Amino acid sequence: MSSARILIVDDDPQIRRVLRMALVAQGYEILDARNGEEALEKLRDAKVDLIILDMNMPGMSGLETCRTIRSTSDVSIIMLTVRDAETDKVDALDAGADDYMTKPFSSPELLARIRAALRRSPQLSTEMQVVRFDDVEINFSLRRVAVGNREARLTPKEFDLLQYMVAHPNVPIPHTKLLQSVWGPDYGNEVEYLRVFINQLRKKIEKNPSHPKYLVTEPWVGYRFRFPE
Repeated sequence: MSSARILIVDDDPQIRRVLRMALVAQGYEILDARNGEEALEKLRDAKVDLIILDMNMPGMSGLETCRTIRSTSDVSIIMLTVRDAETDKVDALDAGADDYMTKPFSSPELLARIRAALRRSPQLSTEMQVVRFDDVEINFSLRRVAVGNREARLTPKEFDLLQYMVAHPNVPIPHTKLLQSVWGPDYGNEVEYLRVFINQLRKKIEKNPSHPKYLVTEPWVGYRFRFPE
């Protein structure tokens, strides 16, 4: 059972009701909103641990809502949609979502995704609580990244991914290993997740994201964190 607080944002009252019943039964505290504007109001008044956000809402879209939330918060976000197109998945992740689910879905699948979204990578050993290279500083205990004199705002899964790669420097890490270590054992084929998240991390910590120095692609294998000598 969990005491995490979850905000459900969907314009369909039946979906909100079904999700509420399923999640309350698992011990989650539930808030809900009918649209993006109402969701933003709820977030101003209450702290939540996870947002389940419909992508295709009238008015303020799920993507726009996600981007607005991401501008001020690193709360975990799962995006829902009725379409299974890869472009939709990329758009959702690019907007700042941590995960993506296609309707309809089963309760066990949803609960597994929620556990993965709320999950945090294990803390690194004490001597690696702060890592510095060039003008980048990563504080693992505070979950903060600074580049030069500015803070680089990372989403929860972006930070978890960076933390795992920094903890395993200078070796190729296969796609499946990264996905299962950061998202959880139910993942492994979602290579597009890594592509989007690595690109986002490059934009935030690399001086030249199109020619990365730290987050290097290993063709047909995965990625490598290259620690500067």
